[in-house]
Amino acid sequence: MPPSGLERRTAVVLLLGVAAACANSFAGIYQFDDYNVIVREAGAQSPAAWWASQPGIRPLLKLSYALNRASPFGLAGFHAVNLAIHLACTLLVARLLLGLVPDGERADRDARLAAWGGAALFALHPVQTEAVTYLSGRSTSLAALFALASIVAWLRGIEAPGQRRWQVLSVLAFGAGLLCKEFVAVVPLALLLCAATRAPAGSRWLRPALRRSAPHAGLVLLALLAAAALPRYRMLLETSLATRDPLANLATQAHGIAWLVGQLLRPDRLNADPALPAATGFDTPSLLIGAALGLALIGGLWALRRRPATGFALLWFLLWLAPTNSLLARLDVANDRQLYLAIVGPAWAGARWLLRRRAPVARRAALAVLVALAGALGIATHLRNHVYADEIGYWADVARKAPHNARAYTNLGHALALAGRRDDAARAWGVALQLDPTNARAAVNLHLLRDTAESAGVAASGGSEEGGP
Repeated sequence: MPPSGLERRTAVVLLLGVAAACANSFAGIYQFDDYNVIVREAGAQSPAAWWASQPGIRPLLKLSYALNRASPFGLAGFHAVNLAIHLACTLLVARLLLGLVPDGERADRDARLAAWGGAALFALHPVQTEAVTYLSGRSTSLAALFALASIVAWLRGIEAPGQRRWQVLSVLAFGAGLLCKEFVAVVPLALLLCAATRAPAGSRWLRPALRRSAPHAGLVLLALLAAAALPRYRMLLETSLATRDPLANLATQAHGIAWLVGQLLRPDRLNADPALPAATGFDTPSLLIGAALGLALIGGLWALRRRPATGFALLWFLLWLAPTNSLLARLDVANDRQLYLAIVGPAWAGARWLLRRRAPVARRAALAVLVALAGALGIATHLRNHVYADEIGYWADVARKAPHNARAYTNLGHALALAGRRDDAARAWGVALQLDPTNARAAVNLHLLRDTAESAGVAASGGSEEGGP
């Protein structure tokens, strides 16, 4: 069904709202991983340097960095591209959710508004700042852009079965996503989930969906073979396997997913470097969280045919966290940008619940609540963007929310020292060493700071003596 005039106006208002919420993201500077993957990454310095660095991992992502570095627009250009990617993802999420509306509800205005409401909650939630304002967060948002484009094209091909171009576009977009970040490898499963969600009750959807998603599954196998041929990927796999044993990793990842759920519910806790502790095995909290996740999976499968939006919300959320929070161990257990696509399912379910069939007065009130919620999230996003404007504010925010994080205090001390706040820097490095006595960087920096202060004191004393009366 083509978009109505109301939907077009809704789209314009939503995009303007997202742009307004993210307008101050342009004040953001390079932070944390930006230095390793953009500033100091040889293949990201220019298109020629990128070409010389191939073959390598995530080539399309690095090409986008190289093109930005070669442009005359500096950091503003980086932020403009990141915002444009997020706006495009917002439209694709709306298109995806509209494609999931059952055929019998396609003409229902509330069902269609719920799709736009879900897109609004996706786009305006402040957890997305890590994939938009944080420059290297583009790895997630750009890969998500191609993943969403692949899914939307695939669904469009179901609606227009005689037009094979949608299938071709879907496979090409999926391939582009794999060249940006590896987590999009779950797209073939996402296609099956979408097919199950939109299929009429009692219909035979699985075999046709498997047939139409076979090229995507084949592309995953090719990507795995290509990754096995690259030394960098082999090194990353070896590091992951050596990080912790499988049982401890499952317990650790269970806690990571629980933390991520909390990030959705408590935007005031957003943290760029939470430094979540690794578990050593399954204890009572780990078992309870694991049981809850198992029940969520079973409940999602059960609800998929009875309450499709609820089933989709649960399964979509778990599916998009699976690549980063399941079998392979990570040095950093979890970060906010892992929720970039996972939030789509809960956002749609929440919007549909608010706009479910009601009396006219209650329906208008529910719509007002949804608009107010989206506005509040947009304001929270705007406020969250301030954290990325300078390094002192960035690391002070991390240290306040994760007082156990020695790395946060180490980096905060470095930022304070560069700003000339020597005493504050010394205190930050002192806290870092209390938290981690083996922290060589904090120890060396503190030693150098004290040596410099003593040298400056001697020089100042000698000058005064020679120049005095």
